[in-house]
Amino acid sequence: MAEYLVTGAAGFIGAALAERLLDDGHRVTGFDNLNDAYDPRLKEWRLARLRPHPGFLFQPVDITDRQALAAALGATRFDAIFNLAARAGVRPSLRKPEIYFETNVDGALNLLEAARTRGVPKFVQASTSSLYGAHNLRPFSETADISRPLSPYAASKGAAELLCHSYHHLHGLDITILRYFTVYGPAGRPDMSLFRFIQWICEDRPLLLYGDGRQERDFTYRDDIVAGTAAAVRPLGFEVINLGSDQPTSLLDVIGRLEGLLGRRARLEFRDEAPGDVRATWADITRARARLDWSPATRLDDGLSRCVEWYRAEQAWAKTIDTTD
Repeated sequence: MAEYLVTGAAGFIGAALAERLLDDGHRVTGFDNLNDAYDPRLKEWRLARLRPHPGFLFQPVDITDRQALAAALGATRFDAIFNLAARAGVRPSLRKPEIYFETNVDGALNLLEAARTRGVPKFVQASTSSLYGAHNLRPFSETADISRPLSPYAASKGAAELLCHSYHHLHGLDITILRYFTVYGPAGRPDMSLFRFIQWICEDRPLLLYGDGRQERDFTYRDDIVAGTAAAVRPLGFEVINLGSDQPTSLLDVIGRLEGLLGRRARLEFRDEAPGDVRATWADITRARARLDWSPATRLDDGLSRCVEWYRAEQAWAKTIDTTD
C-alpha cells in the first residue's frame, strides 16, 4: 500500500484519479482549494464519492499558499505527488492570466520544493495538448516545438514543465509530465464543450459554436486518462508523455452523435473563432504505449453515452450549472 498526494482532488480528473488509487488499495491525501472557477456543486458531488473511503483524507488547501501547504503536508511521507491542481481552460485565461500563472506556475513550484525537501520519490505533473499550438504537424509528438503557445493557459503549463525539468536536472527528482488531450466524461467541467453541448441540447438552448464546427479534437475518456496517470507513478527519470485517444473527431461529428443519443436536434448558433483556440489536436501516443504500457480503451460512442447517462441522472441540478463564457 502506497501513500499518495493528489492535488486538485475535487477536480474532474483529480477526483477520478483519487478514486482509482483508493480502489487499488492505496491511501490518498487530497488537496483542493474548492475555488469558484466553475460551480462548486460539481466539486462537492465528486468529493461526496471519495469521503466514505477509509483511506482518503481531504484538506481544503491552496497550493499557492506555502505556509498552508507545509502545514497540510505535515510529517507524512508520500510515495508520489500527483499535481493535477490547475486553473484550466483557454478562453478564461485570456481574461485573468495572472490567476493562471499563480496556480499553474507558483503552485507547481511550491509542490516541487516540497518534493525536493521531503525526498518524495516520484512527481507526476499534469499538462496539456494546448502547448502544441498551431504550427506543429499532426499527430503531435512530445519532441515537437512548444515555444509558441496561443494562450496564457498554455504558456503557464509550459512554464510548469520547464520548472519540472530544472528540478529533475538539479535535484534528481523522478518526474513524469503528462500532456492530456481534450478529456471528457461524466461530471466534467462545465466550461468544456461536451458538458455544454449535452446541457444545451437537453434543455433546448442555443448551442454556441466558435468557428465552423469542423475543428478537430482528440477526445479522450476520463477513465483512460486516469489509467495512464496512475501508470505514470513508475520510475522513469524524466519523461514527457502524451495521453490521447489517437482518433481526432470534429465538433460537428460529436454534436451529431449527441443528437442521436439524446433524441433531440441541436439549435446551432455560430460565432467567430475564439482567440487562443487551436484548430485541431491529435496525439501521437507511441511513447505512452512504450513507457506506460498504456492505450486508450474507451470508444467515443461509449464515452458519450456515459456522459449522457450521468447528465440525465443529475439533470435536476445539472441543468442549473452555469455554462456561459
